[in-house]
Amino acid sequence: MGLDDKISNKAEDLKGKGKEAAGNATGDDQLRAEGQGDQASSAVKDGVEKVKDAASNIKDKLTGH
Repeated sequence: MGLDDKISNKAEDLKGKGKEAAGNATGDDQLRAEGQGDQASSAVKDGVEKVKDAASNIKDKLTGH
C-alpha cells in the first residue's frame, strides 16, 4: 500500500470518527451515520490495498523479484 493511500485512508477514518463523535454529542443521527460511513469506507479501502499488496508480494516471489 502506498504511503499516500495510507495517509488518505487514515485521514478519512479520523474524519469519520470526528463526525461520529460530534453527532453523538449533538444528538445528530445523520452526522453520526455519516461518520460511521466514512469509517466503513476507509476500512474497505484499507482492505483493498492489503489485497493489492499481497498479490504484488506473491507476484514478486513467483518472478524472483
